Amino acid sequence: MTEEKLLYFKNILAKKLDSLLDEALKTVDTMTKEDDNFPDPTDRATLESDRNFELRIRDRERKLIPKIKDALERIENGTYGVCEECGEEISEKRLESRPEATMCIVCKTKEEELEKKSNI
Repeated sequence: MTEEKLLYFKNILAKKLDSLLDEALKTVDTMTKEDDNFPDPTDRATLESDRNFELRIRDRERKLIPKIKDALERIENGTYGVCEECGEEISEKRLESRPEATMCIVCKTKEEELEKKSNI
C-alpha cells in the first residue's frame, strides 16, 4: 500500500476515534446533568428506555475503540491492510467500508460461517 493511502486511512481512523471519544464524553455529560425527577411514570419509562438505548450504542462503540487503535498501530508498524489469517492484502474497497478490518473478505466470510455453524 502506498504512503498516500496509508495516510488516508490513518486520517479516517483518527477522525473515527476522535468522534467516538467525543460522543462518549457527551453521553456522560448528558446523563450526569439530566434532571430525572419525573412524577409521570410514562415519562420516567421513556427516559430509561432512551438511556438504555444510548448505553447499548456506546457499548458497541467502546468495543470498536481498541480495534481502531490496533489499526493505527498496524499502520505504524507496516502491517496495515494485510489479512491476519491468510497474509494476503485486504482490498481497498473493504478498508474503505471497514478501515479497522484485520481480515480479507474471504477469510472473514469463512470465520462468520464457522461461527454460525457452531452456534446452531
